[in-house]
Amino acid sequence: MSGFGVILARDLKLALRQSGDSLTAIGFFAIATVLFPFGVGPESEILARISGGVLWVTALLASLLSLERVFATDFEDGTLDQLLLSGTPVSLIVLAKVVAHWATTGIPLIIAAPILAPTLHLPASGYGPLLAALALGTPTLSLIGAVGAALVLGARRGGVLLSLLVLPLYVPVLIFGTAAVEAGITDMAVRPPLLVLAGMFVLALTMAPFATAVALRQAAQ
Repeated sequence: MSGFGVILARDLKLALRQSGDSLTAIGFFAIATVLFPFGVGPESEILARISGGVLWVTALLASLLSLERVFATDFEDGTLDQLLLSGTPVSLIVLAKVVAHWATTGIPLIIAAPILAPTLHLPASGYGPLLAALALGTPTLSLIGAVGAALVLGARRGGVLLSLLVLPLYVPVLIFGTAAVEAGITDMAVRPPLLVLAGMFVLALTMAPFATAVALRQAAQ
């Protein structure tokens, strides 16, 4: 666990010093959300009905922007080889990097979502489910994305390959995240989609670090 803490602190410091990835993700999320009403129209009823889906799609795509660099920088400068030889379990290395990615991308998205939601006329009853769904869904996106980021290490046009690998796996999170917001807006039960999101998170937390570790070992060979 000491190795986990060291790697997590290192990645967080690097992210703060080189904040371009986080700012790019937040900037994309904000711009896409603000521009969407110009394409659909200003009708508040229409925007309110689709607001949950729009926020989730834009947040999902924003989180995807910084995934490629979760392991790529360490792979290119040889740091990844040193980490793999450090004696720290590879799954803990992966988990530390995933937590750092979520802390620098997922948490800002969760904070930005209720700030941007009024532009889509999201009803007040949808704010709680939106925040709860993002809190459960964004870590799952980071965990799944880490598997894809490890699989495309060293590949040409890795960003395109990463999108093709990860986006289909993101669809269930998108469906139930949007369903939770819709349930809150329509006064239906919010708990079922949130429980499904929680189950997805537990499953991803159980399997993704080990799958990513296998992919990293193969990439380092």
